[in-house]
Amino acid sequence: MAKSRREFLKGGAALAASAVTMRRARGLVGAGAAAPHPAAAAPEFKQFEYADVQLLDGPMLDQFRQNHALFLGLNEDSLLKPFRQLAGMPAPGEDMGGWYSPSSKFDPPKNMTGYVPGHTFGQYMSGLSRAYAVTGDKPTQQKVQRLVSGFASTVTPKFYDGYCLPAYTFDKTNCGLIDAHQFAKDPTALAVLNKATDAVLPWLPEKALDRREMAARPHPNVAYTWDESYTLPENFYLAYQRGAGARFRQLAQRFLQDDTYFNALAENQNVLPGQHAYSHVNAFCSAMQCYLVDGSEKHLRAARNGFDFVREQSFATGGWGPDESFRHPGTDEIANALAKSHNSFETPCGAYGHFKIARYLMRVTGESTYGDGMDAILYNTILGARPIRPDGVSFYYADYNRDAKKVDYEQKWPCCSGTFPQLTADYGISSYLRSQKGIAVNLYVPSKITWRQGHAHVSMTQETRYPDVGETSLSLKMDRSERFLLSLRVPEWSGPDTAVMVNGKKSDVKIEPGTWAEIDRTWKDGDRVELSLDMPLRLVPLDGGHPNLIALVRGPVALFAIEPGERKMTRENLLAAERVGTSADWQVKTDQGMVSMKSYPAITTETYRLYQEV
Repeated sequence: MAKSRREFLKGGAALAASAVTMRRARGLVGAGAAAPHPAAAAPEFKQFEYADVQLLDGPMLDQFRQNHALFLGLNEDSLLKPFRQLAGMPAPGEDMGGWYSPSSKFDPPKNMTGYVPGHTFGQYMSGLSRAYAVTGDKPTQQKVQRLVSGFASTVTPKFYDGYCLPAYTFDKTNCGLIDAHQFAKDPTALAVLNKATDAVLPWLPEKALDRREMAARPHPNVAYTWDESYTLPENFYLAYQRGAGARFRQLAQRFLQDDTYFNALAENQNVLPGQHAYSHVNAFCSAMQCYLVDGSEKHLRAARNGFDFVREQSFATGGWGPDESFRHPGTDEIANALAKSHNSFETPCGAYGHFKIARYLMRVTGESTYGDGMDAILYNTILGARPIRPDGVSFYYADYNRDAKKVDYEQKWPCCSGTFPQLTADYGISSYLRSQKGIAVNLYVPSKITWRQGHAHVSMTQETRYPDVGETSLSLKMDRSERFLLSLRVPEWSGPDTAVMVNGKKSDVKIEPGTWAEIDRTWKDGDRVELSLDMPLRLVPLDGGHPNLIALVRGPVALFAIEPGERKMTRENLLAAERVGTSADWQVKTDQGMVSMKSYPAITTETYRLYQEV
């Protein structure tokens, strides 16, 4: 019989065999020492509901509103057109173009027009369903329900006849329908999902196949080798949990990528090199659902170890997977990619996958350092993404080349246009976690959270200009006093002057980088907590084999050299960087003149460089 999650977490012995983590961000210079995972003694966390968290004015709210408005305004006939066309039905509406609409021009990899018709439809429904859960906006709910109804009439196995990525697109459809059921309260969504599952099953492989296995099978063109059946289990498990039927649990188990992936990862073998980056991080979420539903400790070890391997080869920004591929550790492959490629991190998709797996692992293990990675991804990648244009032109890759530029992707409605609205709808539930004894603050963002703690109704407002400054204040409103535990994430990089004050007095709470600062007390209406994070400048090398390729980082924020030309910088130059007035910009003095340094969201059209050769 499988152990319960609580028994497993109390024991902790199985987790001690996990992969070591390269704590690069902790030191001032150079790579940090690798350390084993501690036994998971922290309490398990739960997610808050979407409606519990309200983002306040700031860049995260701006992104959420932009995406919500864009997808709420999209023409429904255009969204449904690929399904109607491929089902042989009348198909009114304008073509959306790009990857989304069928096209005779599709000739991979030379021309990706018409690549995967309708592929992101489910993600658009998912993003809108989550947006409704956040806002309670009735037109959003009504649009989701119309899309479910319109899609239902198109469901047929004919859609997948000759379709290159059936698992890839169906997985998104599954996500959209279960979210429409769960968050937009659509009464028909699960019935439509069962019908859609019947339609796709004849076109799915007998088990999860990675791209190398797909390439060994007969295929009309290379795109047929790119299907991602190994990502299916997460949403199959969720469908089962949300009431779609027992067969979805069986399907989830069928498509777990155990033989070539999870078995090896559970034994701490790094089988990531050469794999497609985002989809194989996304697969970790399937392993986590297997643990949460079936109690499989093997799959928890696989997800933990695998994500550690990802973090070990991450850039100073938190991003990973240059050219959408994992690389062999201890080689020049990542350094070579910086020189040759401009496709350094698949930003909206990678950020969405990173946030998801980090939330899963943080919920189960209680470890705060997963939040550090979310912090880095947030401020160094996704908040610097260009908005999706109304015609579907989207931001796709962050560029960390020596001569880097921000550019949009050449095709309309790519995969990143689907994950972007899902991610921004999830910003709130990523910011806080519910513990058995109270609440944990994971992300320091302008926001308000409301919940019931014991007999008290509590709302907590977070005011901050983090990461420009290290100060954050939390103000409580309560209808009665109540004792609970307030946990604040203390990042691994935080300096010795980090402090917590409660009602204007310095707290004696234990502050240790890489853990939670836990304040256990009886709280009352009007109480105020102030966190001051010490954010020293530090230097982070590309990896252990390239100690002279250095990024300048302050707190969670990587600083990019703007149009540096051939000006050379030393370690001493970088660590002596000075802030420009009260702005978020910095400057570095070199023998050849000053170099401006900016955060990724502040970069517009300039040429920039992340890693400096010192």
